[in-house]
Amino acid sequence: MSDAHETTGSGPAPEPIRFFGTTWVNHEGGYALRRAGVAAGALALAAAGALVLRLAYEGLAIAKVGGLVNGLVVIAFAVCNALAFRKTWEGFLRHPAPAADASAERSMHSIRMIGFIGVLLAYFFRCFVEAPGERLHRSEYEEARARHERRRTTRTGNPAARTPRGRRKHP
Repeated sequence: MSDAHETTGSGPAPEPIRFFGTTWVNHEGGYALRRAGVAAGALALAAAGALVLRLAYEGLAIAKVGGLVNGLVVIAFAVCNALAFRKTWEGFLRHPAPAADASAERSMHSIRMIGFIGVLLAYFFRCFVEAPGERLHRSEYEEARARHERRRTTRTGNPAARTPRGRRKHP
């Protein structure tokens, strides 16, 4: 089954979404099954990630690094997961501000890597509503289609064949 969405005429094509292709346009091609699969996969990966973090924490306990270090590690991972969840969730709803500092975006990549469980949980919870990022892509696609329709309807007909009513002749 193909993910490509057939557009009528020469209209704009929808942007594919990761894991969904263009099935989000008409909710076809196993869209519901894909949403369930992404939700289950994200939850399973988040659980596996939590297990890995628990093993790392136990490694710190075995090394007897102290309560302060253990507390700082837990706080750092909790804050990074919360920030990663929030930024990922916001990314499903709107594009980042164009004036955003490039270095700030690069630093968010590090926080998202550390807070990967937050990113996975954002994907998990968003799949209950829609494909992650579908609302953003749908609004952009519908806006592009409306622009295309306006342009197409204003240019119909042959301008040379129009009647010369209202035209002034220049001397």
